Amino acid sequence: MFGRRTSLPAADDALRGRSEPDFTLPERHVVLGTSLTAEPAGSAVLYVGMGCFWGVEKIYWQVPGVLATAVGYQGGHTPNATYDEVCTGRTGHTEAVKVVYDPAVVSERDLLRLFWENHDPTQGYRQGNDVGTQYRSALYWTTPEQQREAEATREAYQKALDDVRLGAITTEIAPAPEFFYAEPYHQQYLAKNPFGYDCHSSTGVSLPD
Repeated sequence: MFGRRTSLPAADDALRGRSEPDFTLPERHVVLGTSLTAEPAGSAVLYVGMGCFWGVEKIYWQVPGVLATAVGYQGGHTPNATYDEVCTGRTGHTEAVKVVYDPAVVSERDLLRLFWENHDPTQGYRQGNDVGTQYRSALYWTTPEQQREAEATREAYQKALDDVRLGAITTEIAPAPEFFYAEPYHQQYLAKNPFGYDCHSSTGVSLPD
């Protein structure tokens, strides 16, 4: 769980990966009962990186209007990386959560409020005691509205952090790169292991309305 690399690898130095994953993904979400991969008509997808993905996924699957969540690897160079490979810091990926939601029920701002308030986006390549590039803060958007809200809320949250003399936000905000699903045992991990590792930092600062 505790990667230590604190610099991203160049593409030429990254692990090569594989053309296909070496596992079969479950069809259904353990908690919601919905498809783990489908994106229903009218839904939208946002990807968030907030540290260890087990606890992050639990935060989002409890939100009304969220249709499905899944954990995976994103933002790096290695296709279909394994968890062990990501932990080496040689894939460039961060641990990410795919959030499929109904915009008519839950807004982008509501989802982003959970993002900013439930981790510390100033820590760079770490989150609390978890150190390494895989724990970096990231927002990967798929729609122009998500991009606008991500940038606007980052500005608003930075001002709130400045007011209490906390550091600069290091969150990576970018168009969503390819998302590689993590191994089956990681999916909805804390539903299957209620007493499993669930640790996140928080600044204690609220996103201004």
